[in-house]
Amino acid sequence: MTEVLFYHLQNAPLERALSQLLEASLKREWRAVVKSGRAERVEELNNHLWTYQRDSFLPHGTAEDGSPDVHPVYLTVEDENPNGAHVLFLVHGATSGRIGDFNRCVLMFDGGDEEALGLARSQWKELKSAGHDATYWQQNDEGRWEKKA
Repeated sequence: MTEVLFYHLQNAPLERALSQLLEASLKREWRAVVKSGRAERVEELNNHLWTYQRDSFLPHGTAEDGSPDVHPVYLTVEDENPNGAHVLFLVHGATSGRIGDFNRCVLMFDGGDEEALGLARSQWKELKSAGHDATYWQQNDEGRWEKKA
């Protein structure tokens, strides 16, 4: 079964937390798909990953770049795995019917958004009942992640 991690954002914006988790994935030599629930946010993430640090960037691509298999991180709104990714990141309310195709799935949601919280709760129940190993992580006041469940 796929390992599923829920990340409850409280003190850092999604872009910062996602960048850190993508860096950790790449250090493990894992490829990643980032699926957004909103097409306009893919372009924002694309721009962010090129510029989030002055002295580095995260190598990534989108459908507009072509050749998805050469991109270690692939940004999309489609339910796909075109780069042979090990980990799937679901952001901006995205869902997937292909979680089982990945070794790990990371669902990131804004703790200040009631709609996002409701979706995360329903996804938790659905994925746990499907037999996935799910854990729940929440940011503390210092911005560190604490395992809550």
